Amino acid sequence: MVSTRRASTAAAVAALALSGCGLTLHPVASRPADTPTQSPAHPPTLAQRAGRTHELATPAPAQTAAGGWRSPVEAVQVFATTYINWTATTVATRLRALAQVSVGQARAAMTLAASQVHSDGTLARAGIGNSGGVEAIGPVRGHPDQYAVVTREQTTATNTGAYAGLQPAWHVSLATVTRVPPGLWVLSAWQPES
Repeated sequence: MVSTRRASTAAAVAALALSGCGLTLHPVASRPADTPTQSPAHPPTLAQRAGRTHELATPAPAQTAAGGWRSPVEAVQVFATTYINWTATTVATRLRALAQVSVGQARAAMTLAASQVHSDGTLARAGIGNSGGVEAIGPVRGHPDQYAVVTREQTTATNTGAYAGLQPAWHVSLATVTRVPPGLWVLSAWQPES
């Protein structure tokens, strides 16, 4: 009778394991905390991942831009020209306008910069301004949709001598463009390098 009971218990355990009920026995100490207990053929469900990580991954909503340009180079040219030409009274407005016609990192960077300069009274008190021109735009080899932008800029101040005699300076930025509906180009990343 004892051997029959052991045999039926063993058969029940084997049946459970073979039935795919998800019952797998792993010693807790030998399994890394982030390793799913299911096989690759049965990845964890969204609810299981959320329960394990306490996060629910959701895709970012698609960003739209309030305009764009017909070519990548035109998008970079207009963006860079707007970015480098400002006065203390126009800088926040210009940055917000650039954020509206950008997506991704470029939008986030322009939005953040606009909020920072809006609350910075130093620019207005000193009458600081920047002006310049885009001298060159060229594609970055091996990086599709990325362009190197060379500008020559001069910063001035009307109410302080801090910028007196400052000569124009060369600057390099990296601009990444992306296509948005209805087939226009906008910046998705803007990274001043110097």
